[in-house]
Amino acid sequence: MDKFTRNYVEKIMSGVIARNPGESEFHQAVREVVESVASYITAYPHLMDLKIMERMVEPERVIIFRVPWMDDRGEIQINRGFRVQMNSAIGPYKGGIRFHSSVNLSIMKFLAFEQTFKNALTTLPMGGAKGGSDFNPRGKSDAEVMRFCQSFMTELQRHIGQDTDVPAGDIGVGGREIGYLFGQYKRLRDEFTGTLTGKGLAWGGSLLRPEATGYGLCYFALQMLSTKGESFKDKTVLVSGAGNVAQYAAKKAVSLGAKVVTLSDSDGFIHDPEGLDEEKLAYVFELKNIRRGRIKEYAEKFPGATYYPGERPWRIPCDIALPCATQNEIEKADAENLVKGGCMCVAEGANMPSTPEAIAIFLEHKLLYSPGKASNAGGVATSGLEMSQNSIRQKWTAEEVDAHLRRIMSDIHAACLKYGTQEDGYVNYVKGANIAGFIKVAGAMVDQGLV
Repeated sequence: MDKFTRNYVEKIMSGVIARNPGESEFHQAVREVVESVASYITAYPHLMDLKIMERMVEPERVIIFRVPWMDDRGEIQINRGFRVQMNSAIGPYKGGIRFHSSVNLSIMKFLAFEQTFKNALTTLPMGGAKGGSDFNPRGKSDAEVMRFCQSFMTELQRHIGQDTDVPAGDIGVGGREIGYLFGQYKRLRDEFTGTLTGKGLAWGGSLLRPEATGYGLCYFALQMLSTKGESFKDKTVLVSGAGNVAQYAAKKAVSLGAKVVTLSDSDGFIHDPEGLDEEKLAYVFELKNIRRGRIKEYAEKFPGATYYPGERPWRIPCDIALPCATQNEIEKADAENLVKGGCMCVAEGANMPSTPEAIAIFLEHKLLYSPGKASNAGGVATSGLEMSQNSIRQKWTAEEVDAHLRRIMSDIHAACLKYGTQEDGYVNYVKGANIAGFIKVAGAMVDQGLV
């Protein structure tokens, strides 16, 4: 990077930091993108004159609101709700809702910013947004979750709509929560539209939507592996997380011939050297989706597995790593352990799960490494397909949805190759994904004028 381009990067970043003090996750997400696309921007001076990046890092709208609700003991609880509508240049805002105690404005901005590029990569007409609350559904009764969701939607419904902003699920927001949110939206607005995605199949949902992020992750990783003449067959795979993305990533990896040996949650991870099979996966689905238990129970059920409290799985030797838990879960030491353990491919199922220091190690050792905005885009892509089905009042078969998903992930991979292949043949998927997404959003912003 030449001096002029470096100065441009630091000028953008100093402005972002000054306007968004203390928002470290947002700063991290912006720097990754700006450093990737800066050389492209400086080669086209009109993008600098129009201050496209300066506008892109500023949300079009940030909504923060109070969410009061009553728990089962009759006590009033108060949480904070967020919706960051980042960019609508290529379509209505689209992005998940996260319920977790860690949610704050910085995390919402980083996720909405990432979502803008991810959605652009899918080739579908969707802008970027993210929302959520510091409410944690863990340990809450169904009645408490319902009352919270109804209170949350009472305010959020003013700001969303099928042609304005279409939320979906994320961490802490699964089928149960989407049902409560949609029910309250329909009650208040007196309309049955595709305003939320991830709905139940009986009331507008799409087949394969629960599976889409995990399946899409494996489809993308398979494309990456194919550039080296490799596949999932007989590979040892580490998966972090035990929620929706992790479950279906593990299931698809196993079906492709891999041996998945780990899963995790916020308390620790399990290592099963024998690998997960259909019986074990079925137990995990029941444990996490129905009983809402903790992953340590897996080791109690299957004695061949070991539970490691308070640890992450990245020190276990592997061929492929699929981080599917949360942001910044792979730090520098973890990345070093993955390299030392023989890992050849890291494909992100979570949003920004690798720190900048970890990413630098992956790139230095020329691992196949994909950022989440590319490899986990299958979830939002299938949400977009659900929107299409809602609009035409039709339901596609699982085979049709899967064919669309495979095509979209293949197209994203091709875009990464186009813009990320270096002179020595190594593919920098970070650069490729960021430039491909930026070009589409920037082009729309230029066309639409100063808005």
